[in-house]
Amino acid sequence: QVQLVESGGGLVQPGGSLRLSCAASGNIFSIDVMGWYRQAPGKERELVASIRRDGFTNYADSVKGRFTISRDNAKITVYLQMNSLKPEDTAVYYCNGVINYISSWGQGTVVTVSS
Repeated sequence: QVQLVESGGGLVQPGGSLRLSCAASGNIFSIDVMGWYRQAPGKERELVASIRRDGFTNYADSVKGRFTISRDNAKITVYLQMNSLKPEDTAVYYCNGVINYISSWGQGTVVTVSS
């Protein structure tokens, strides 16, 4: 069974930074694209950023230039560096990975941007 565990969420002031991490564990023999999604209160879950195994990245327009996704294939970990955070970035952030050809989700970590 595969598990994705996120960490790094918290409360930060506008303009601040946070770094999210997501580590995969279990019986893993294949990992493809990994990504971060978020869901704000009353809104649908949306893609924030994704990264393929070859390093190709994709970002939502709302975070381009502020967020950076990266991955460590040896550690089976994906990161999201979030800079210049805005109140509208407040949401539950979920890690997603196509592992063993199946889409798997983490439990989510809360990011709150507020003064």
